[in-house]
Amino acid sequence: MRILKYCFVFAIFSILLWFFINNPKDYQVINGQTFGTYYTIKVKTSSEDKLLQKEIKEEFAKINSEMSVFEISSEISEINRLPAGEWIELSPALQSLLKKSYEIYKMSNGAFDPTTGKLVDLWGFGTSGGIQKIPTEDDIKKMLSVTGFNTIKFSNDFSRLRKEYSETSLNLSAIAKGYGVDRIAALLKEQGYKNFIIEIGGEVTAAGKKSDTVKGWNVGVAFPDQNSDHNAFVVTLHNHSAATSGDYRNFFYIDDQKYSHTIDPTTGYPVKNNLISVTVFDKSCMIADGIATAIMSMGEKKAADFIRRHNLAVIMFIKDNNGEITSTVSDAARKLGVQ
Repeated sequence: MRILKYCFVFAIFSILLWFFINNPKDYQVINGQTFGTYYTIKVKTSSEDKLLQKEIKEEFAKINSEMSVFEISSEISEINRLPAGEWIELSPALQSLLKKSYEIYKMSNGAFDPTTGKLVDLWGFGTSGGIQKIPTEDDIKKMLSVTGFNTIKFSNDFSRLRKEYSETSLNLSAIAKGYGVDRIAALLKEQGYKNFIIEIGGEVTAAGKKSDTVKGWNVGVAFPDQNSDHNAFVVTLHNHSAATSGDYRNFFYIDDQKYSHTIDPTTGYPVKNNLISVTVFDKSCMIADGIATAIMSMGEKKAADFIRRHNLAVIMFIKDNNGEITSTVSDAARKLGVQ
């Protein structure tokens, strides 16, 4: 008899914020839900702005109207319905996001690919809410034939795009939380705030400082074990971001074989390597988010070479054949204070 076990987690909370006890009047804290997960925003301020929460919600609504595959009228849904060969104009926001996504795609030799959404759906991990199962080889081949960011063509200034195949679709979930963090950070800076921390589903950016005694914001990187809730590392972030990708909480088993939610865009199958969690640090949370996704699909050796070549600030957690978990910290991450 085939044994089928599921382990569902709707968001990977691999980064935990350490909010120490402070005088409430020194901070404004805003919580809510977006992108299918939770967010926390903490702003250092002596006076509460009662309109700020409303403005943040409106900004999230704008982002969803641009890039949510759940909204039929969103810009990304319009692109996904576009017939092959037809050009479509892009909003400035999506121009910027897709340009950066394409740069990460090229930089990672396709390890980050926002056209794999339908493959993720095929395995039951995506937006369709399907049953997690092993697809047929024919189904995977069929989906692979219309997958690949290189099948989408952009104008030189990224103001327009067209698709080679009508069936090709974009899903920006692998970079959405980081992008959302950056957008909210930009909103706060426009409002004149200089000291704040934003977290969306584990993706974090920290601006300025928490207090006169803490020259930044303390962020903990969680030990990647679903039965553990302690931090493996703590780093004080100052005008920097962190994003995590991992597969230790979102997977399923069939016949004692584990299938991760991270899909290899070149094979159409879940990745099989010994990386279980990756945290990337960068000025931009969007970039950190996309690169973390790319590294997770590479495996330890390819990832280590990739990290060295691009001088990336990264923490990798690796599980050996005996189930022991170890970590490696890149030179660039050590310079940020990760020990």
